[in-house]
Amino acid sequence: MRTSWPSARRPRAGASLPRRRSNERDDDLTRARLFCLFFLLCGMSLLVGARDIAWTQLFALSGDTWLTLTASRLPRLAALVLTGVGLSVCGVILQHIVRNKFVEPATSGGLDAAKLGILVSLTMTPAAGTAGKMAFALAFCFAASLVYVALIRRIRFKNTILVPVIGLVYGGVLSAVAEFYAYRNNILQSMQGWLLGDFSKIVQGNYEIIYLILPIVALTYLYAQRFTVLGMGEGMATSLGLNYGGTVALGLMLVAVTVAATVITVGAIPFVGLAIPNLVALRYGDNLGRTLPIVALCGASLLLACDIAGRLLIYPFEVPIGLTAGGVGGLLFLFLIIRGRR
Repeated sequence: MRTSWPSARRPRAGASLPRRRSNERDDDLTRARLFCLFFLLCGMSLLVGARDIAWTQLFALSGDTWLTLTASRLPRLAALVLTGVGLSVCGVILQHIVRNKFVEPATSGGLDAAKLGILVSLTMTPAAGTAGKMAFALAFCFAASLVYVALIRRIRFKNTILVPVIGLVYGGVLSAVAEFYAYRNNILQSMQGWLLGDFSKIVQGNYEIIYLILPIVALTYLYAQRFTVLGMGEGMATSLGLNYGGTVALGLMLVAVTVAATVITVGAIPFVGLAIPNLVALRYGDNLGRTLPIVALCGASLLLACDIAGRLLIYPFEVPIGLTAGGVGGLLFLFLIIRGRR
C-alpha cells in the first residue's frame, strides 16, 4: 500500500532554493555595503593627519603631498588594514580551536608571550634585526598558545566565562614576568612606550614585515572548512577524518606568526580578534568559508575607524590606537559577556 503525502505537507523539490538564493543576495548586499564603508574609511585615513590634504591634492602627484602619501599615509593605511584583518582572523582560529567565543590573543596570553619574547631578544641578541626579534616573539607566542590549549583541555568542568578568565589570568602572569624581566634589565620604560599599539611610527621602510599577514589569511581561507570542523570538537572532527592535532598546530602557528608580525611592527592591540568574529557570527553563523571575508572586512574597518578617531580626538596630536581599540573592544567584550549570561 502506497502512502501519499497530504497536499499541505508534501515536500517539494527545490523548496529551499528561493531561501538559499535570498541568503546569497543578502550576503552580496552586505559585502557591497562593507566594501563601501571600507573604501570610505580608507579615503578618510589618507586625508586625516597633522598635515591637511584635500581630495584634489591626492591626484596632484606633486612635491610634499606625494611624499606624505608615499612615505607615511599609504604605509600607515596598509599596516592598519593588514593588522585589522590579521587580528580578526586570529580570533576566529583561536575560537574554533578552543571552542569558546571569548578567546583571542589578548585573552589567551598570546600578546603577552610575544612581548616577553621581544624583551628576551633585546637582552640576549641586542644586535638582531627585526626578523630576529620576530622569531623570538613567534616562538614564545606559539609555545604559550600550546600551553594554554593544553591547560584548557585538562579542565573537566568549563563554561563560557571560565575559559577566557583563565586566559586573562594566564596572560596576567606572563605580563608580570615580562615587566619583572624588563625591570631587572632596565628597559621597563622603553618596553611600555614601544609595545603600546601605535601607528604613528609607521613610515616607508620599517613596516614591510607585516605583509606576512597576507599568506596567513590566504592559508586560513584555504583551510576554512577544516577549521570549521575543528570547532565541532575533537571527537566529531576525528570521526570526519580530520587530523585534529595537525590542524590545531597549524592554526596556532598561523596565529603566532600574525601576532608576532603585529607586535613587532605596531605593538599590542587587544580585543579586535574578539569583538569582530562574535559580531559576525551572531548574524552569519560559524561557517568560515562564508564568513571569513566579512570578518576580514569588518576587522579592517574597525581598526581604521579607531585610528581615525584617535587622530581627531586631540588634533593635531593623536591618541595611540592601543587605547582607542582597547576601549572599544573592552566595551564590546563586556557586552558579549553580559549577553552570553542571559
